[in-house]
Amino acid sequence: MSNFISNYINDKEFKFTVYNNKIHIINFKRIITLEDNYISLLSQNKKVNIKGNNLVLNKLLDNELLIKGNISNIEVLDD
Repeated sequence: MSNFISNYINDKEFKFTVYNNKIHIINFKRIITLEDNYISLLSQNKKVNIKGNNLVLNKLLDNELLIKGNISNIEVLDD
């Protein structure tokens, strides 16, 4: 169990998981744009654009965030 926790804490890989009406993002670098219908952010080598309606940051930590809302499109671009 402690090995799992250590791996989670030390993991620096950019990851995101899409759920119904939310997206969980880990190891992002910074938020570029934050609007209720568009959120853009950077990771180490990717740019992520999220489009939808009523988008809100439900959880915001140093390297982790949870976005809720009616997500219609997620675009991942090489930076």
